[in-house]
Amino acid sequence: MKRFALLTALLLGTAAQAATITIATVNNPDMVTMQKLTPEFNKKYPDITVKWVVLPENELRQKITLDVASGAGSFDVATVGAYEVPIWAKNGWLDPLTPLFAKNASIAKAYNVDDIIPGVRTALTQNGNLYAVPFYAESSMTFYNKDLFKKAGLTMPVQPTWTQVQGFAAKINDPKNGVYGICLRGLPGWGENAAFFTTLANTFGGRWFDNNWQAQLNSPAWKSALNFYVDLMKKSGPPGATSNGFTENLTLMSQGKCGMWVDATVAAGFLSDPTSSKIVNSVGFANAPTGPGTPRGNHWYWSWNLAIPKSTKQEDSAFKFLTWATSQEYIALVAKTKGNWASVPPGTRTSTYANPAYKKAAGAFSSLVQGAINSADVTKATKDPVPYTGIQFVAIPEFQALGTQVGQYIAGALSGQTSVDQALTQANDAANKVAKDGKYQK
Repeated sequence: MKRFALLTALLLGTAAQAATITIATVNNPDMVTMQKLTPEFNKKYPDITVKWVVLPENELRQKITLDVASGAGSFDVATVGAYEVPIWAKNGWLDPLTPLFAKNASIAKAYNVDDIIPGVRTALTQNGNLYAVPFYAESSMTFYNKDLFKKAGLTMPVQPTWTQVQGFAAKINDPKNGVYGICLRGLPGWGENAAFFTTLANTFGGRWFDNNWQAQLNSPAWKSALNFYVDLMKKSGPPGATSNGFTENLTLMSQGKCGMWVDATVAAGFLSDPTSSKIVNSVGFANAPTGPGTPRGNHWYWSWNLAIPKSTKQEDSAFKFLTWATSQEYIALVAKTKGNWASVPPGTRTSTYANPAYKKAAGAFSSLVQGAINSADVTKATKDPVPYTGIQFVAIPEFQALGTQVGQYIAGALSGQTSVDQALTQANDAANKVAKDGKYQK
């Protein structure tokens, strides 16, 4: 009987220690790698079972937002953006991580929060508490195919203008042979086409709202920007561009089908990875283009981060996972697994950019990426003053819905379903309604 009682106690103790956590993340290549490395996490924490929900960006945002807002508790670790973290922290939807680091001294020492790039860490901190840790951080830049440029007798400057990009695209465009002058986001979504297009509008002198929260989406600057974008994509872009977001354009670029691509700096590592890119030896890098209105706002700022929803019942296990997946140890693991330091999650840790192996592997783009992230000022992204912060988004809770709605209008103009004027009139009305309903307009 004593042996039976002892065995029962041991079994119950094991069951009590075991945990299952569900992680929601976006289907970007870095996150897919994180999922594939789950067995490495289990070597360190064999008592934690990990389940995954991996979704396209737009769908992920909808599911996570609904879950954390309702307190449903479906996810124990959520992948959230730089936009959501301060808003969700203020709403009480996320667990503060600072007390968890204080409670887990050994994890805190190995993790070294101070190694997170200061600006990135600040963006994830509210009232002295860290509410998420960065998986990767990014700005935006221009990628181009050096072989196609050489063939066309072109030279890409370190700081191109949109006018130059337009000219380059026209000369490279060769649709009969499956090569397009430029690939840009067209897929509707506040984090897809609206994110990219806002940086374009910024450099044409545009802004979402003036200082009185009056919408400015049908201003001459926005009209010029949208006419430019539609014309550029119709003449030199791939067919069906309204179906192409980050992931689709990454595939096109890596297959050698785009002469240029303006998008997230994180793609530099993917395009330099011989296991997934056919243009490793011909990919070139430059700053994101500037427009005729202002040099401000061409480089966006973004980070994908791991956070713990307040509704989790597995806080300790969730904390172990997110600190593992954003650690120096994990970054080294990715480099070892891929055999390429250029493929590690970028933009998060000072130690990564000080690492000689990373400097050697990412020498072609590391300084450009650092410069883009450091120059991305969320408080000075427009020519004229604005009452909001944000470069490729407006940092208010209502923007997730508004940005997606405006993204649909932009896609309508790109596809030819509506005119530019019609699209921007609808977008402006939607923005004014948000400002009025949210009591931003006085």
